[in-house]
Amino acid sequence: MTERMSRDQRVVLTVAVLASFVSFLDGTVVNVALPAISQELGGGLSTQQWVVDAYLVTLGAFILVAGSMSDVLGRTLVLRIGLIGFGITSVAIAAAPTAEFLIVARALQGVAGALLVPSSLALITSTFRGADQARAIGIWTGATTVAMIAGPLIGGIFVDALSWRLVFLVNVLPIGVTLWLLARRAHTEARRPGAHVDVLGAVLCAVGLGGIVFALIEQPNLGWGSPVIWMPAALGVASFAGFLVRQRVVREPLMPLDLFRSRNFWAGNLTTMFVYAALSLNGFVLSVYLQQGAGLSATLAGLASLPSTLLMIALSSRMGALSGRIGPRVFMTLGPAVMAVGALLLLTVRPEFDYWTQVLPGVIVFGLGLTATVSPLTAAVLGAIETERSGIASAVNNAVSRVAGLLAIAAVSAVAGGALDLDGFYRAAIFTAVLMALGAATSFLGIRNHLSRRD
Repeated sequence: MTERMSRDQRVVLTVAVLASFVSFLDGTVVNVALPAISQELGGGLSTQQWVVDAYLVTLGAFILVAGSMSDVLGRTLVLRIGLIGFGITSVAIAAAPTAEFLIVARALQGVAGALLVPSSLALITSTFRGADQARAIGIWTGATTVAMIAGPLIGGIFVDALSWRLVFLVNVLPIGVTLWLLARRAHTEARRPGAHVDVLGAVLCAVGLGGIVFALIEQPNLGWGSPVIWMPAALGVASFAGFLVRQRVVREPLMPLDLFRSRNFWAGNLTTMFVYAALSLNGFVLSVYLQQGAGLSATLAGLASLPSTLLMIALSSRMGALSGRIGPRVFMTLGPAVMAVGALLLLTVRPEFDYWTQVLPGVIVFGLGLTATVSPLTAAVLGAIETERSGIASAVNNAVSRVAGLLAIAAVSAVAGGALDLDGFYRAAIFTAVLMALGAATSFLGIRNHLSRRD
């Protein structure tokens, strides 16, 4: 960043980091709490998957609505609504009397979370310019990715020392601070008169994702031949296809398909799909296997990812600044390739488990690749689109990443071969490496440095 930021820039960056942090943190903090939730409220593996994916389904579907709302109503108002909704649903989850109540509350929390990420990132892109913008995005991506990685550690400590219910109340303090900072910001945002949100498109997207995810999660219990599986799957595919068709003809689409005419935008989003599917798969499988397969406590399972968190804290801002000067292509190519190597190093895990020799090397290598990837990837995608459309561009990119993670977790059973034993852990590690390699190849072939916003 330049030597001196204005007061408004400091407030914007702090608000963006805090608002996004709570959304990303809640997406991962729940993983290590799943056994404790199941023990108290009941339910098997599919219930545990729904606790995770109920949040991700609505987050992925409505993040597009949020991007459109942030451009129509103003980022600050949308942020306020999202923060208040997130706080209320967090309290409801902490007080959940049944698994069904918790799953519904998680779905509502995903709607609120969808309002946070695009608006906060759009605040950055509309406030910072040039190299300052790249480095600000580096700080933002570092903080939000730390939230994703640190979630299992925070969740594990709360589960072991206190209660899984308190895991969901971690958000209350940062939400309060963010609302206070927003109240101090005097900036007034313009609204486009006559603009509206495509509600039918949002419904088609939500039904599409929900049907596909339902089939992926429940098919190990009933099989693809069951109408309870293939009918929701068919409805999901048809609804999502209808959503895409509608985006071509509706006056104000949730996901303007013309955004994908930009080379770096479509290539960056394709890379996002591969990389974030791999990240979600790796995080879920590693957290569960370390507890169920290796016998670690929730806290120790969370601590396993700490080296990656420390690397993100130390290096994300620098990677963002370097990417702003020399371009994102080399980072987006080498980063996923390094993460693929880190995933393959997990194949050294043996029944005679030793974290220091079997897991730590892979975690460190994975963390280095992740640090090199996330800031340049975000900057490349948003830098390809006009500033005034930053809200919807951010929403599309975040929707791609959330949907990729959603589908990856829903497909865990198929990838692992039905069980997260050691063989299943190996299969997941190999599949993670393949996804990362595809992300690296996509970046190398598709990304170009310093393209103009219309290329």
